[in-house]
Amino acid sequence: MSTEQETAVSKKPEKPKKILLKSQIERYLRIPFFLLIPLVIFNGFIYAAKVETGIVFTICLIAYALIVAFVYVHNKPNIMTNLISFAFEQGQVQKELLKDLAIPYALIDLDGRILWANPLFYGIIGTEKPGKKSVTQLFPEITRELFPEKNNMTEFGMRYQDGYYRVEMRRVVVHDILPDEVEVEKEDGLIAMYLFDETELRQYIQENKDQKLVSGLIYIDNYEEALDGVEEVRRPLLTALVDRKVNKYMQNIDAIVKKLEKDKYLVVFQQKYLQQLQSTKFALLDEVRSINIGNEIAVTLSIGLGVNAPSYIQAYDASRVAIDLALGRGGDQAVVKDGEQIYYYGGKSQGVEKNTRVKARVKAHALREVLETKDQVVIMGHKMPDVDSLGAAIGIYRLAAAMNRKAHIVINEVTVSIRPVMNNFIGNNMYPEDLFIDSEQAMNLVDQNTALVIVDVNRPSYTECEELLNMTKSVVVIDHHRAMSDSIQNAILSYIEPYASSACEMVAEILQYIIDKPKLRPIEADAMYSGILVDTDTFVTKTGVRTFEAASFLKRSGADVTRVRKMFRTEMDVYKQKVAGVENAEIFLEDYAIGTLPSEGVDSPTVLAAQIANELLDIDGVKASFMLTKVNDTVYISARSIDEVNVQVIMERMGGGGHATVAGAQLQGCTLDEGKQQLQEVLEKMTVEGDI
Repeated sequence: MSTEQETAVSKKPEKPKKILLKSQIERYLRIPFFLLIPLVIFNGFIYAAKVETGIVFTICLIAYALIVAFVYVHNKPNIMTNLISFAFEQGQVQKELLKDLAIPYALIDLDGRILWANPLFYGIIGTEKPGKKSVTQLFPEITRELFPEKNNMTEFGMRYQDGYYRVEMRRVVVHDILPDEVEVEKEDGLIAMYLFDETELRQYIQENKDQKLVSGLIYIDNYEEALDGVEEVRRPLLTALVDRKVNKYMQNIDAIVKKLEKDKYLVVFQQKYLQQLQSTKFALLDEVRSINIGNEIAVTLSIGLGVNAPSYIQAYDASRVAIDLALGRGGDQAVVKDGEQIYYYGGKSQGVEKNTRVKARVKAHALREVLETKDQVVIMGHKMPDVDSLGAAIGIYRLAAAMNRKAHIVINEVTVSIRPVMNNFIGNNMYPEDLFIDSEQAMNLVDQNTALVIVDVNRPSYTECEELLNMTKSVVVIDHHRAMSDSIQNAILSYIEPYASSACEMVAEILQYIIDKPKLRPIEADAMYSGILVDTDTFVTKTGVRTFEAASFLKRSGADVTRVRKMFRTEMDVYKQKVAGVENAEIFLEDYAIGTLPSEGVDSPTVLAAQIANELLDIDGVKASFMLTKVNDTVYISARSIDEVNVQVIMERMGGGGHATVAGAQLQGCTLDEGKQQLQEVLEKMTVEGDI
């Protein structure tokens, strides 16, 4: 035992011996009897000296003993009666004080039965005769688990009738509070229960919260595109109808609406109306989308709200972050930023392709300025890369090479989907041996003079090497997936375009603006063309005018369709596995095809699962398809749809993301069957709530 422990033990106070008041009085009254003992001994000595004197002294002792006994027997009851009366009077005073206590107070036993309570407590429960009812019966929110243990206290809140109370329960050991003249053989206990009425305080807190101002921004997603599809004479009518819908909707919640630009509004309203908007899932989105005066494209809105910010400026800043998220996710949705929490509403419709390339040109010039200030470029896609990720990385490599910058592509695992493309570069004397590096090599290369370009992903945890994001300040993100609340935050340039079909399409546009005469080598054009081909499912899914223009540029740069097709031919065993996966799928809720793919014996199960999900869309009546496969401890879900269901909002419920027709999610620490059950539960819930 250490010196400190010995000191602590030596200083530990000993438990004092309990001396009962009754015993003290008994000893006091018996003192005359104790005096008889020395007198009797003294009488013996007298007998030894002289017998006659001893006899006289003995008679005196007998008389003394009789008198003492009489006094003891006669006075003891009177003394005890007076003590009890005194104790009773003291108890009455304490009882009256407890009765007049301004806090509802009760004593209950360990089973919750009320033993005693003051009038205020009885006033709350509405009766002074609760009988044998326990407080758990009188107050439904109180359970036995909330009772305190020995020498402890519990505190919790509860609602009762129209009030809100803070409840304190203190455990009191009976042995410590009983009078000294009462002895107990075993430890027992009571619970002191206090009720603090916080109803009025809660009302004031709620009123203060309700009166906070919410800052909001409303943008028309496709103002120019919608007007282009309407006759010129009817364009003012379309604009007026949108204005009227926005103003009328906001008038219902007593909001101030200010039109900032032709397609932007600022709104301010009290926070008490926020729940009303959330309960209707921002019906304004549907109302504006339903406007039809002959316009070919439906008008859609994006709404961003900043809630519970410490100041109005911070609330406005939060609304700007929210509107950026809404636009980055494809528009036609509302995003509420409440502190660190992000809530999404809407986003069920398909995004409308932007025909203008102004944004692409601006981002291309900004990227060029970033690369010009750095000595080297490191390019990184997502984990288990696909052809779109690799093709986009190859395009950025060509850009860096054209600017005489050393470039590397981070790839940790060569999957079966990208092996045919990578084989064209590995061992090719036109490319450096360190073109492809792993995470460890990348961490040794990256410094503050390195530009880190992220392609085909915007979430840090999904990148090949998350640590690289904190090793340089020059981070660029180029992605076509919808932005998430946990997207990369430290990027100096972020180009997220959910309308694009693929990252390769975006990089192809950038190349045309950043290089005067872009010179792609044929195998590089093949890689980028393959990325577009795979992500659009051979120009079937999410394909727009700009997609074909990007493909045309790649074709002019030397991409060969036949060569690309040969690269992605399937082996017989893999094709059989794909057929088995289709056969394994089942229809759920009449509209959704769900299947599982065992990963044993499959070279790249996630890629094969995505291919099977695409195949399932060819089945009549299937609105969306989901394939699950497990790699290590992670269950991967590939979700696909054509146009009727937004699979991105479904995958977000499961912690994933993507965009409207192509999305996915990763589930940690569960089996395929458990993952399938989770997916089915989400589909059932979203169907009932009307979210899909």
